[in-house]
Amino acid sequence: MDDNPLGLPPWPYHDDTERTALLRALDQGQWWRAGGGEVEAFERDFADLNGAPAALAVTNGTHALELALRLHDVGPGDEVVVPAFTFVSTSLAVQNIGAVPVPADVDPRTWCLTPDTAAEAITSRTKAIIPVHMAGQMADLDGLGELADAHGCVIVQDAAHAQGASRAGRRVGEYPSVACYSFQNGKLITAGEGGALTFPDRELAERAYLLHTCGRPRGDLVYEHLTGGSNYRMNEFSAAVLRAQLDRLPRQTKIREDRAALLDELLAGLPLAPQARDPRTDVDPQYMYLLLMDPARFGVGDRDRMVERLRHLGVPAFPNFPPVYRTDGFWAGPAPDATVGELAARCQVADTVGMLGLWLHHRILLAEPETLRRVAALVAETAGG
Repeated sequence: MDDNPLGLPPWPYHDDTERTALLRALDQGQWWRAGGGEVEAFERDFADLNGAPAALAVTNGTHALELALRLHDVGPGDEVVVPAFTFVSTSLAVQNIGAVPVPADVDPRTWCLTPDTAAEAITSRTKAIIPVHMAGQMADLDGLGELADAHGCVIVQDAAHAQGASRAGRRVGEYPSVACYSFQNGKLITAGEGGALTFPDRELAERAYLLHTCGRPRGDLVYEHLTGGSNYRMNEFSAAVLRAQLDRLPRQTKIREDRAALLDELLAGLPLAPQARDPRTDVDPQYMYLLLMDPARFGVGDRDRMVERLRHLGVPAFPNFPPVYRTDGFWAGPAPDATVGELAARCQVADTVGMLGLWLHHRILLAEPETLRRVAALVAETAGG
């Protein structure tokens, strides 16, 4: 059976640019960042794209979040507010450093954490707030920043979906907070795995550098471990591939935004609500095309049946992330003193989006308009439109 009957663009996408980059890294003769130039070149380009003074490439997005929290001295006994609707790495990173993730509800249209929902989860133990730029839609960092300042805590952005995003004239890296990114296989640029952080100033970036390389300063040859830390270093091959991927990102982002607007039009009138675009958004990279089935029309199990049918028809559809508190992994680490039912009552939007939400892979947004019309027709047919 044809596993791509619609002729959708492949993902990850690559061409001779990646092959050339890999050979360039290979021929250096040194394949880790201390001896090569690919990682540092990628960091410079990635910081420029996101409007940040500096960037640091790391092993993956989860490690990026852990490193950012360690950078702000978050640890055991502290609480961190996280969106209930997010991939579990957001809360897992908090637990991995011994702190407690406290889920908060999300906006009913953008499905991002808001200042109001975050405020309901803040206590005297809150040390940080992690807004997630869900599917590329940037959260209200201005409002969340004011809330954090008022309560003496910090913002750590989970920008895994938001490379190159912009809101109200400011890119992700232009806000006065650390942002964390992922380059896992499905992400907007990818080397299979990988991650990065951007920083509001170079002093913070240098502290993070020490933490990500076992406490060793740049150029160290005598094992001068100045701090604690771990090995979060990215290798030269991954960075070489990411440099090639990064060159295409602005062009692909424009295509995805245009195609997402077209898909919104094609699906209008169906009992499916797409993620809303905040009017302050300048650039939404559209990591996922998110949809919510009408709770008045659909119930438990309908979403999974729709996803299964779409996949059978060749549409790369997936169920939404469950709320973090509805995963066993959430309860395997430090957790709030609350039951699943109590958290669900506080996070009703996230509970609904987790049960009745689905997403389409961003590769469909790189397809030609005619192909996108075929996808829309299949979605409409499956939804009963």
